[in-house]
Amino acid sequence: MTSPRPVNTPRRCAYLTMDALDDFVSDADLTHEPLRALGWDIRMVSWRATDTDWDQFDLVYICTPWDYQQDPGAFLDTLRAIHDSSAKLVNDLAIVEWNLDKRYLRELEQLGVAIVPSQWHDDFDPHSINQAFAEFGAEKLVIKPVVGANADDTFVLQHPPGPGMIAKLSRLFKDRPHFIQPFIDNVVTEGEFSLFFFGGKYSHTILKTPEDGDFRTQEEHGSTIAASTPPTGLVETAAGVIARVQPEPVYARADFVRAPGHLRNHGEFLLMELELIEPSLYFRTDPESAARFARALDAFMSAG
Repeated sequence: MTSPRPVNTPRRCAYLTMDALDDFVSDADLTHEPLRALGWDIRMVSWRATDTDWDQFDLVYICTPWDYQQDPGAFLDTLRAIHDSSAKLVNDLAIVEWNLDKRYLRELEQLGVAIVPSQWHDDFDPHSINQAFAEFGAEKLVIKPVVGANADDTFVLQHPPGPGMIAKLSRLFKDRPHFIQPFIDNVVTEGEFSLFFFGGKYSHTILKTPEDGDFRTQEEHGSTIAASTPPTGLVETAAGVIARVQPEPVYARADFVRAPGHLRNHGEFLLMELELIEPSLYFRTDPESAARFARALDAFMSAG
């Protein structure tokens, strides 16, 4: 049993991370100083550490466990252990369990959110590829698993995909839920807008533009990241999406792309992802964002 702490000692916050961040870019350390100024002590803890006493922490922030998709079951086991301890998990476990499976996008669409058009499958059928090309009227498709991160096992398909690609997809997605979308060229030509909200309040926006010849918007894959002024109406659109999530997330990142001309809602911004688990929050792109984030964590803890 953990011994009681002396009065007036700093509150303890664990930043849940991975064993080594060598291949990733993180600026979460920018939040340490503003959190310490609010009376917090911070420790980085790997989600794979099996001997952690979570009761020693007041708060556990799911920060950079960017390899969780390799073993989502074990990752959830860790989060459930935290949830069952005296520490408060952010974001809430119910949010994480919902957001871990990208079929949450289908639920949001049913609530009126405009998403990138999607077909959902539990098993791979080669005929579904031809059907998707026809239904979407697209020259290229994207296929990806419903549980995944960092663009792992995500593919852009040309029409028609060759037998080698079909064989590869048949192996990767056999008995593995996945979804198929039209490739949105505006991801490459204009970029993907990411909007950040802390404690339900808008913080900042970035624009992610893939490297020439690539489609992935993660900076680990060469994407350009830049602070951006959100297009007219996009903050309100993003806020409306986040308002549909209960309980309210302490931090959220909403990724949008503008619908191209061949879609019926061309010019409208479509939700690509609503990141509520461990998104990179790009504090370095806005000098006040780290302090906003620290205040949101502190307010969440103070709310009881």
